[in-house]
Amino acid sequence: MTRVGVFVDVENINRTGGFGMRYDILRRFACRDAADPVRLNAYVAFDEERAQSDRPYKKRVLDFYLVLRDLGYKVIEKKVKWFNERGTRYAKANVDLDLAVDALLQSEALDRVLLVTGDGDFDRVVRALQNKGCRVEVVAFRNVSLSLRREADFFMSGYLIPNLLPIDRERASPASWGEAESRVRGTCYSFKENFGFMRFLDRIGSDIWITDSRDQASPYQTAFVHISDFPPGFDPFLLPSRDFIFEFDIVHSERDEGKLQAKNVELLYQY
Repeated sequence: MTRVGVFVDVENINRTGGFGMRYDILRRFACRDAADPVRLNAYVAFDEERAQSDRPYKKRVLDFYLVLRDLGYKVIEKKVKWFNERGTRYAKANVDLDLAVDALLQSEALDRVLLVTGDGDFDRVVRALQNKGCRVEVVAFRNVSLSLRREADFFMSGYLIPNLLPIDRERASPASWGEAESRVRGTCYSFKENFGFMRFLDRIGSDIWITDSRDQASPYQTAFVHISDFPPGFDPFLLPSRDFIFEFDIVHSERDEGKLQAKNVELLYQY
């Protein structure tokens, strides 16, 4: 059985588009292939000074920690320190060193490490973990270091993992992610003249490397898209590209029975 460790830089993720991320879905993604979650570490910053005067903050944060613990995560708190420099007061609570040391030490008992951060300072950590024989995967949302993406054995945008970051309530559909009439996120892998095809992860499957949706083992689905369904101002001739993350509705195709079509396409983020 594959032994997996998850190391989450919570503050980095919250600042870079992942606020509201579902940690139960993250655990499920990390443990695909029936992997055994040996380590689940969440690194957080806690402002004791603010907690003394701001009760709602204290309750919100401590309740969040309880939820993480209920899901099997070990919460590692880094106390926020306040400094004054030339009359300017600022806070600092860097968890990088704690996360890096723990990941390296605990990797002895791991086969796969999932780093949930977009911080390029972890480039060297990735290489060190790989030299120890671990496969290193990275999940992040916005402002992801290009060097970190390239150094990892596998990078997955958190936007593309089904239900990891809930769809905005105003745009969400009662249908489950991947079903017709639902709203999903994906990329455009093929485009020619006035039409193309969007690819989205339909489920958290074991064979995530099988991107060809024609393969029955693939956890991906494909949806036809017409040039008219892209948002105004977006140049579809920049496609195909994995750097553009789109959010769109999937409906039954108007062209081919049994096929899917992307509608109401919005550009969510560009890497």
